[in-house]
Amino acid sequence: MPDSKLLIIKNITHEGPGLLEPLLHTHGISAYVVDLSQGGSFPDPRNYQAVVVLGGPQSANDVTPAMQHQLQQITRIVQSGTPYLGICLGMQLLVKAAGGTVLPCPHKEIGFFDADGDPYDIVATNTGKNDPLFAGLDDAIRVFQLHGETVELAPSGMALLATGIQCRHQAVKVGANAYGLQCHFELTRAMFAEWLTIDHDLKLMENRQFLVDFEAFHEAYSTTGNRLLHNFLTLANIA
Repeated sequence: MPDSKLLIIKNITHEGPGLLEPLLHTHGISAYVVDLSQGGSFPDPRNYQAVVVLGGPQSANDVTPAMQHQLQQITRIVQSGTPYLGICLGMQLLVKAAGGTVLPCPHKEIGFFDADGDPYDIVATNTGKNDPLFAGLDDAIRVFQLHGETVELAPSGMALLATGIQCRHQAVKVGANAYGLQCHFELTRAMFAEWLTIDHDLKLMENRQFLVDFEAFHEAYSTTGNRLLHNFLTLANIA
């Protein structure tokens, strides 16, 4: 709806806004949610003050009409300077729409720990440390990962805000107002429990341990997610 301040695009039904929902309620921000996996169509993003594009199992390299249309709309976002936040697939779509490349990860990243048992962390670059999206956050942050593709940035117009060890490009900025996060900051307990019963990769792994791992750092995870999402709403001038 054009009278909504925020447009939220879902690429698959179960990957919703999560922690973002109560923040929108707290600040009285109206949002229009479109689920592309249920036949929804990506509306003209220029009718909104900001856009959030969430994750999904698709690839930004898919040649389906729906994916091509989504890339066209995100290109319009970049060209218009509309504030944008892309999570996981939403980040890859941003990079591809702006001239970068999406390609397979050297190592698929799933869960809270890598194959060596080390936590998945992202570390802010010098640019990231000074960016308003990361205001009030630690330089190194533990995250949840669920992706098999990564990105290579275009030669110009993109900045790397945070890095990881296995997949280097974890947070990016395109132009002045468009952001992409490869990892997930938006999970709630209920969302995570649902993902464990739906997502193909997660179903192949030890669900009970995933729940233990999530509870072990849920407080810090939620604090980080809320801060980051609030920072985006603030810099988008809608909170």
